Amino acid sequence: MEEQKIPTRADIPDSDKWDLTDLFADVSKWNEDVARITRTYPKITEWKGRVGESPQTLAKVLEFEKQLDLKIERVYHFASLQLAEDSANNDHLARVAQLQNLMTKVAETSAFVVPEIQAIDDAHWEKFVADPALKDWKIPLHKIRRMRPHVLSEREERLLALGAAALDGYDDAFSQLTNVDMKYGVLIDADGREKPLTQSTYSSFLLRRDRNLRKRAFKQFYYEFQDHQFTLAASLSYSVKADVFRARARNFASALEASLFKDDVPVAVYDGLINAVRGGILPLLRYYGLRRRVMGLDQLHSYDTYVPLVPEIETHVSFDEAINKVIASLAPLGQEYTRTLADGLRGRWCDRYETKGKRSGAFSSSSYHAPPYILMNYKEDVFADVYTLAHEAGHSMHTWFSAKSQLFQNYDYPIFLAEVASTFNEELLTHFLLDETSDPKMRAYIINRQIDDIRGTLYRQTMFAEFEKVIHAIEEAGGALTLEVFKGEYRKLLEAYFGEAMAIDPSLDLECLRIPHFYHAFYVYKYATGLSAAVTLSQRVLSGEPAAVEKYLGFLKSGGSKFPLETLRDAGVDMTTAEPIKSTIAVFEKRLSELEALL
Repeated sequence: MEEQKIPTRADIPDSDKWDLTDLFADVSKWNEDVARITRTYPKITEWKGRVGESPQTLAKVLEFEKQLDLKIERVYHFASLQLAEDSANNDHLARVAQLQNLMTKVAETSAFVVPEIQAIDDAHWEKFVADPALKDWKIPLHKIRRMRPHVLSEREERLLALGAAALDGYDDAFSQLTNVDMKYGVLIDADGREKPLTQSTYSSFLLRRDRNLRKRAFKQFYYEFQDHQFTLAASLSYSVKADVFRARARNFASALEASLFKDDVPVAVYDGLINAVRGGILPLLRYYGLRRRVMGLDQLHSYDTYVPLVPEIETHVSFDEAINKVIASLAPLGQEYTRTLADGLRGRWCDRYETKGKRSGAFSSSSYHAPPYILMNYKEDVFADVYTLAHEAGHSMHTWFSAKSQLFQNYDYPIFLAEVASTFNEELLTHFLLDETSDPKMRAYIINRQIDDIRGTLYRQTMFAEFEKVIHAIEEAGGALTLEVFKGEYRKLLEAYFGEAMAIDPSLDLECLRIPHFYHAFYVYKYATGLSAAVTLSQRVLSGEPAAVEKYLGFLKSGGSKFPLETLRDAGVDMTTAEPIKSTIAVFEKRLSELEALL
């Protein structure tokens, strides 16, 4: 049989590719805008030393930066999408590199603006923000100003900036060690074929139905981590030390508080998530019990928890059929949402299929007043790709509504909110697909998928969040972060979250050294809170709760105009309480009962 070749972009019709002419008609127009930015940005120095002289002057500075940022966002959007089309294209690489250099120069040249805003004394500040000249800038100015207690003197800020690269060295060391230096070998599959074991293929081995292969992959993978465990522990230790140093340098009580401050999220929300999930462990243990019984195992191990209980179903869903399913599932959101999305997907928002050199995976990417483009590598025989399309469409419509409703300076929403809209769409799609089918196998597959999503996002990410809190508290209390401390604290969590239902292999203690997010602490909790908010909002919409749709669309429209907790509260979800977490656990338990009956 002739090997199927990956097509080039020239091999597929334009109708299956995104249309970037909404950004720039051609590269020459892009070059003109880059040249215009290059000529224009140095003019900001005309306001150096004058930013705080009057509200009118500050308004002019902010408007100048805004017009510059609009152009920079647009040219970078175009260049990054072209690079995603073909990551080996030298012209595309060169344009992105050119912009990165330009953006560095712009940042250096305009670095005086925020310090001069912070230098305005309190008495004058009240008069500034009350002036009509700054009426469109109250929100971003409030966000800048609230950082004032944590901004240092010019000399201290310079020292922190100079030391940034050195302080972040642990991240490069971790990345180079795990992605380049560490060699995981090869595995022989059931057909006698050699398969390389790598960071990226490890997860695919854990999905195989051959248990012996899964076990060998697990052991072989962690053998390599065991050989480098002391180096990895040192890297993680210095990551924590850097977080604590920065927090103390900026007058925060803890590294956790410093991380949450930008989004105005109290530490109590972080702790509340952990407590609520800890209180809802029993359904997870019950699920593991079902998994053990269905798989016919005496003991369940970590490497048994990822293989789907229901084998991948054989389907053939064309891209156009996938659009129809996604649009139909989102019908509760009304015509403006579904018509806009349908026109975009059936038009040329989306780059649909895999081509040679194209970036893998999927993403949504947008800029102000430009289409919220979607990159897919859609495969008609992979049913999960229908979910991926719904997920990325959620991001795109979040941005579309936000850009339509907010000024440029207020439209960009924070990461805390980013996953809500995408996960919300997946929840509506699950509900639609379950209503659409009576096939027990298909229903079991869909329910199993939702259960595993909640398990991986709510339970697992919350355990990760608790680990990050524990190890930072040890450093802040003056304790030593040694290899044994890391492994010991992680094992306590493994036993608390999974121990009654799963045999915990000694090698699993080393998982705490290989999670990349641990080297960028206090991020993973947002996955868990985002899922909980999305599940709660989707349940309200699907139940027909009065004004639920209007509130959800209001959430999409709000962009970054408010802090995340306020935005979600206005939509009907109070993340300062445990209710959204409990609601998500209740959905998990309900789906588990359905799956038990089906299996």
